[in-house]
Amino acid sequence: MWLRALNGAGEECRQVFTKLCQERTGDTVVDMKAERGSNKHLPSLGARFRGLFTKTSGDELIGAVLIKKGLITKGQLSQAMDAQKHILFQQGKAVPLGQVVVEQGYAREEDVVRAINDHYDLSVVSLSDNIRDLVRKVRGSLREQTPTLRIPIWLQLSITIIFVMVISMAIFGYVVMERQKDKLFEQTLKQGMISLNYFSNNAKIPLLNDDILELNRLINDAASVEGQFYAFIVDNDGLIKAHTDHEKIDKQLQPFSGDDEIFRKGPFSYFNYETSDGADVLNLSSPVMFREKRLGEVHVGLSVDFVRELFIHERAFLAASILLVILFGMIVAVIFSRRFSKPISTLVDATAEIARGNYAHRVELKNNDEIGTLGEAFNRMGDELYRQSLMKESFGKYVGSEVLDMIMRSPEKGWLKGRKNRASVLFADIRGFTAYSEAKEPEEVVERLNEFFEIATEIVMRFGGYVDKFIGDSVLAVFGVPVYHRNHEARCLQAALAMQKEFAHNAAEGNRLLASVGISVASGVVVAGNIGSPVKTEYTVIGDCVNVAAYLNDLAGGGEIIAAGSICGDCGDLATFEALAPQRVKGKEEVVEIYRVLAKVTTDVTESKEFH
Repeated sequence: MWLRALNGAGEECRQVFTKLCQERTGDTVVDMKAERGSNKHLPSLGARFRGLFTKTSGDELIGAVLIKKGLITKGQLSQAMDAQKHILFQQGKAVPLGQVVVEQGYAREEDVVRAINDHYDLSVVSLSDNIRDLVRKVRGSLREQTPTLRIPIWLQLSITIIFVMVISMAIFGYVVMERQKDKLFEQTLKQGMISLNYFSNNAKIPLLNDDILELNRLINDAASVEGQFYAFIVDNDGLIKAHTDHEKIDKQLQPFSGDDEIFRKGPFSYFNYETSDGADVLNLSSPVMFREKRLGEVHVGLSVDFVRELFIHERAFLAASILLVILFGMIVAVIFSRRFSKPISTLVDATAEIARGNYAHRVELKNNDEIGTLGEAFNRMGDELYRQSLMKESFGKYVGSEVLDMIMRSPEKGWLKGRKNRASVLFADIRGFTAYSEAKEPEEVVERLNEFFEIATEIVMRFGGYVDKFIGDSVLAVFGVPVYHRNHEARCLQAALAMQKEFAHNAAEGNRLLASVGISVASGVVVAGNIGSPVKTEYTVIGDCVNVAAYLNDLAGGGEIIAAGSICGDCGDLATFEALAPQRVKGKEEVVEIYRVLAKVTTDVTESKEFH
């Protein structure tokens, strides 16, 4: 079938690796016969490798000389050696190869004698002389000519690595090519079946109505498909109704010549055959059925030659890639093998440090090569792991990139330790949320609430704050810690104004829940740091400022902003304020002055000098 047609290409791939150890002795090249599709004449890889260090027969050397002189071809040498073996088996006597070449009519005796004398500097008179022994004495074997060398241990290690790498890459390439060949066939078969499905599904009505024009329009779509040799539709009488070759329309379908065994897969059948012009084709067919009645049959022919070319291109790319890898590995193994142990050991030790959680460990490699690059990449990995660890263990996702970058620039300052600082706090709460959640589906409640949190979080981070926590339907945001901003009051108020503006916009778009958000802001001294137990901790703020903001939030109606006097003092140029009755907050002896924020004066934070 089709796989056999690709067998030649697969065999060529195997020969690429076999030729790596092809026997070469000086100027001689011995060609070992290997028939396509059969391994019985192909010497093993070990036999070829051993041939480099064993004696080569005189006949093989003489044959190589005759080929080099142009007296015979490789094919003629192979046939002459086969005839020589046949004489030996049938008559029990060994006939010199040169004499067999002459008897077969491939060359004249005087030409053969002259070629041997010229190449080996001999004085042979005729082919009856003992030429093989003379050649052996002149040339000897490769093993006899090669002196014993002292090989350093580092070179032995390099050779071992190279040998293992070559064998591994050869096996890998062979396995990959075999799998790729099978997958290519499966993909081609699948492509043909998809085309058959398309044609059979769309040809029912035209075939039933004998609409030749529509059938040919349908078939002509296949003409532009790369690798598709033909497509046609026949009726139950074998009459071609549509064909990519218009000259065959309304003609009787001729039997396929020389087709292989027919295979079936569901409603599809396929087989491989050769056309009259020598093209290999994989023919797939499927019946056209309408209400369990057979109307005809669709045929699609896929070019095996096209698929084989794809396979050969992939094979060449893989072989080139493997050869490049082998070449690179040889250079690295020979030149740098003695330099590898120390930097690799350093990297192993550094990896152990990282595994123990010491992300601050660094490797110092002076190599100006891949090892040095690996060291730099290792250090970058440590930085990234340290960054991720800090985010996971300390901040999670509740700080913006600005805060995290400042901490990363000076991690030794102890940003997460408890400390007092002035800060501003923002509370945003949805009014009537309990009643809303009871009247709506849980999915809608979660979706609307997430939209509220998303808007609030984005605006808080935009103005340099961080979201301390989500409390039910409320958001607690802080400005001024852990990174201190001199204008944290203005940032907090601007964030509140921007929130109400965005909430109003989204409420008009359909999320009426956002129109019920009340916001309160306050400023004062807070204690910020990691608070909790050894099992669970979180970075948060505590203090009167937080309590005041929480209390004032109860006074803020939907769409309102209530601000403590501590905020309004430095933000007169950002908004207008309406004074409300002072409030007494639990835990505070003095009353708290409060204001309702009525209007925003500046619309962009960059317009205020406080933010420059």
